[in-house]
Amino acid sequence: MSVDIYEEIVSLRARGIRAAMAIIIAHEGAAPRKDAVKMLIGEDGHQTGNVGGGLVEADVIRQAKDVMDTGKPKLLSFDLSGIDHDERALVCGGSMQIYIDPVLPDPELVIFGAGHVGKAVAEAAAAAGFRVTVFDDRAKYATEERFPGAKVVLVKGSENWEAELGGLNLTNSSYIFVATQRPKTDRICLRRALLSPARYIGMLGSLTKTKILLEALQKEGVDPTQFSRIFIPAGLDIGSETPEEIAASIVPELIAARKNLDVRRLRDAVHAAKSSGQPV
Repeated sequence: MSVDIYEEIVSLRARGIRAAMAIIIAHEGAAPRKDAVKMLIGEDGHQTGNVGGGLVEADVIRQAKDVMDTGKPKLLSFDLSGIDHDERALVCGGSMQIYIDPVLPDPELVIFGAGHVGKAVAEAAAAAGFRVTVFDDRAKYATEERFPGAKVVLVKGSENWEAELGGLNLTNSSYIFVATQRPKTDRICLRRALLSPARYIGMLGSLTKTKILLEALQKEGVDPTQFSRIFIPAGLDIGSETPEEIAASIVPELIAARKNLDVRRLRDAVHAAKSSGQPV
């Protein structure tokens, strides 16, 4: 069973699916399962193994969701003596402790646009632990030499973006940065991003460009309530000018999103501090 669980972990991570591993680490007296028994709970509802069934297992599954959301492990203790007189409870006469550990895919940053800013963001994000995938339709820019260690996708012609993105697997572990050379391509990429559960969506752009893009997306049928998910312009307001400085302002947002922090609140705080002239 352990071998099956570890194979399943590899499969889930490869598909970008979050999971949690529950392990019985201690028990006293009679208990439904013994130490070191494992259960893997995927966010897609799939389970491998079990920790005894009943209310104990139901509680473990509930707590596993929180572990996946926060990325923080939990230690649960169960009294199986039945003294609470809950007729549904397991009454084995003992107790057990179950440790739940998050099993999370490596975060993937998908960059649409292989220009100078895209290159700088890719380098900075890779150093922060993100897997990087880059899309562009310019053969001069979309090269492995410019993006060492990244997956580089050369879109075959500006008219093929929608077809190329149609097969892109975006998950809750996906982070998106849009910086293509054309407003039309930006719009296609944003639409694809908004149809996904991506954890972060950022784009280069001015207020004027943003207004035009969002109006066009709404005319295409995109739900305008989704627009609040987009950070435009991407990056903290620290006066960045060069591609490297812009990248240095964007990666903290990626990290904050990965740590389940409120990115919008962080942006507002930095902007307020910059406007006031006072240090953060």
